[in-house]
Amino acid sequence: MSPPPLGPPPPRRATTLEALRAVVWSFCGIRGRAAYEQDVQRLSPLQVIAAGLVAALVFVGALLLLVRWVVGSGVAG
Repeated sequence: MSPPPLGPPPPRRATTLEALRAVVWSFCGIRGRAAYEQDVQRLSPLQVIAAGLVAALVFVGALLLLVRWVVGSGVAG
């Protein structure tokens, strides 16, 4: 029987929703230092890249819809 591991257990991996939330908060620029340190330990680079791409696509899509709505309503013309 092997002895129990020494030190604290490794942090659990972040879920997809937690990765997306961290990226959205980072887009807004209001990420606290403690939350950042926690994210560094829990998020993998692949999770951050995927969440960043999804958030960017949603942001661009929302901007396109807003522009189409403003132009279509006649407010801009």
